Amino acid sequence: MLREVASVYSRLSLLYYVIMAKKLFVGNIDRSVSDQELQDLFAQHGEINPNETRIIKDRETGRSRGFGFVEFMNDEDADAAIQALDQYELNGRPIGIKEARPQQPRQDSY
Repeated sequence: MLREVASVYSRLSLLYYVIMAKKLFVGNIDRSVSDQELQDLFAQHGEINPNETRIIKDRETGRSRGFGFVEFMNDEDADAAIQALDQYELNGRPIGIKEARPQQPRQDSY
């Protein structure tokens, strides 16, 4: 019985998280900006999920590709961050922020 209750609670927690979280796309990021700097900037505007906040890096070189994603725990904080930080100058470059679209399945061309 306890195991079933824990399982239901786990599924409800995940559902709440999926419904409430909002992921933002952040573009035009200077290549010198770190994941931690991005997290620190956006955390000033609400609760973020640090495990889902990152700058995307090239697979082969490990260098920044100039964009990233920030996931907020609720829509209101995410919307406030968009209002406050869209076109904010970060390391000399104005970053662009918008709500991220769902990731599309990729078709490898190998």
